[in-house]
Formats: sequence, structure tokens, C-alpha cells
Amino acid sequence: MNRSRPHHPFLPASLLAGLALPLAAPAAPAASPAAAPATYHYYVASNGSDANPGTAARPFETIVRASRVALPGTTVHVAPGTYAGGFRTSMSGSAERRIAYVSTTRGGARLVPPRGSLTKMAWENRGSFVDIVGFQVDGRHAHGGVRWTYGIYSAGSDSQIRNNHVHHVGQDVPCTSAGAAGISVDSYYKGHLSTVSGNTVHDIGPTDCRFVQGINMSTTGSVTNNVLYAIGGAAIQMWHDATRVVVSHNTIARSMTGILVGGGDPYYIKGPNDFTRVHNNIVFDNKYGISEQGATGPNNSYRNNLVYLNAAADWQLNNGLRHIGTVAQAPQFMRYGKGAVPDLRLRAGSPGVGQGSSEHAAAVDIAGKPRAGAIDIGAHQR
Repeated sequence: MNRSRPHHPFLPASLLAGLALPLAAPAAPAASPAAAPATYHYYVASNGSDANPGTAARPFETIVRASRVALPGTTVHVAPGTYAGGFRTSMSGSAERRIAYVSTTRGGARLVPPRGSLTKMAWENRGSFVDIVGFQVDGRHAHGGVRWTYGIYSAGSDSQIRNNHVHHVGQDVPCTSAGAAGISVDSYYKGHLSTVSGNTVHDIGPTDCRFVQGINMSTTGSVTNNVLYAIGGAAIQMWHDATRVVVSHNTIARSMTGILVGGGDPYYIKGPNDFTRVHNNIVFDNKYGISEQGATGPNNSYRNNLVYLNAAADWQLNNGLRHIGTVAQAPQFMRYGKGAVPDLRLRAGSPGVGQGSSEHAAAVDIAGKPRAGAIDIGAHQR
């Protein structure tokens, strides 16, 4: 096995045969508590220079330059601007002294393909106890070289991928088992227990390609408060070493499969994907809704999800499992249409308003609004 390139999850043909998928999109332990305030601060700006000391007055030009001096307890502040992606960060923090890369304006620091790209990943993180917060990864307008097929790829333990906007990645490549993903948290390098929260991910991979994921989780952790649409394969997929994952308060539409809870081709663990909690999600207008595939256990739970209008099947569960508290009605989004950019917030009369479960409910929604009182299903709280 060549460890110079990660191996990403896909569904074996033997499992797909029964579903006739086309070939052409106890609960998990919580992540570490909030770390102490940063001790060290470095700054990055598109008009900076990597010869600078990385201060606010004299910032670095690139994120990778800042990463090379980041010690545990460092925050790297990245100003709005356009930056060449296609880099790797490797430094690790600790549980009490994390390393954080933060776009100072949410979505303002935008990663784009460089000229003559040398890697298929916009951002590859190998560090543990690392936060990647508030960036935009825009895979359009490639300038030659290797095409991006992965937006944010994280292989360290206890990473937090939060509040990013990842879009138009892997769309101009063929559908192959090499795969594509907007955000991928991988256990291949023995990483575990990570969080993917508050991200917007859309337009990922070729249409109707089973090897594509919007968010791929192949280890323990949580996937919460994300909005995903127009994903060539599964919007959220668990495979390899995924188990004990909390999947809560996500809004998913217009993809091949909404949520795929699966297990197979493990790297390190033995046993199925079990004790995974799928609660409070909206899964609407996909080909398949919520589906278990491969090695799954009898202790997974499916509660208070809105699942509707998934063309081939709304539900496919194994081991005699049943879903509880399901809302089977249209979600009534603020704006939704095949040819328009959707607004997936809920209208006041939505059947998902107030129908969520407090079990594994995220404390705030994708915009940071507290979930107090009645809990809504999906990423947005009214």
C-alpha cells in the first residue's frame, strides 16, 4: 500500500448491486473542550511577504509559511483575499493548546487553484489538535496541472473543520474510484475523533458518481450543522473506520445519497459502524435518502429527521432498525429550485420547525444562533 497518497472511501460493487446505484453524487465521544486563549499570533495577508516576521503590521503572504512557525497555542489570522491553495500543514497542537487557522472574515480568505497545480487537495492537514475555520475553497478556474478533487483533507486527530465554504471541487474530472470530496476526515494516518461543523459544501464531483462525498468521515467524531447540496455521490458518508459518529442538524438536498452510514475496508478497527446517531437532519430531494450499507451495527439510531422526496428510497436500514419521529413532508425552504442558488433556511410554517430532538442537539445553529426552547430540524434554527 502506497502511503504517499490517502485511500478514500467508496462502495464496493457487491454492495451496490442490490441498490442498483448508477455509475455516472453509546454515542460518539465529544471533541476536546475549548482550548485556552492563544499564546502566539501570526498574521497572513495576500499583499504580505513570506520574508516578513508574520506580525499584524508585516504579515506573511502564505498560510503554509505561517504553519511552519506555528507552535501549540498559536492562532494564524488570515485576512480577506485570494490565496493559492494546494498545500500541506503538518504542525500539531495539543488538547489544551490547539493550533488554529482562522479566516478573519468568514469566507473572506479564498483558496483557489494555483498555476500548474501539483496536488489534488486544496488544503491537506496532517496535524492533530488543529482548527481550520472560516475559509472559502473555490475549485473553479484551474490553471493547469493536477485538478483538485479534495477541498479540505484532514488526517490528524481531534481536528475541527468549522464554518468553511467549500464548492466546485472535482467537477471536471472523470468518475473513478480515486474519488472526490469537499471535506474529508481520514483515519488512514491513524487520526481519530474529529469535528466537521457549520460548513457549506456544494457542487462537488461529477453528477451521479458513487465515489464522491460532500463530507467524508472515516473515523469517530461528529458532523453537525452543515448545509450540503449538489453532491455527485453521498452528501455525508461514513466508511472505513467510522463508528460512534454523531450526525446531527445537517441540511441536505439535490445529491445522489443524503446520508450514507456505512462500514467496510477498515484500516485499523474491527467491527461494524455502530452506535452512530443520526438525529435532526433534513434529507430532501436526493436519489436516496438515509442509507445503511456494508458493515453496520444494531445500535445505530435515527431520530427526528425530515426525510422526503428521495426518488429511489427515503430509507434503507439494516439489522431490523427503525427510524423514530420522522417528518415525511416537504421542508418548505425559503428558496429552492433546480436552477437557482438555494436558501435552505426554513419558512415559519415548515413542518421541521420545533420538531427536533434535544438528544445530540447542537447548542447553536450554522449561523451561531442559540437553539433555545423548541428545536428545529436541520442546520438553521428559526
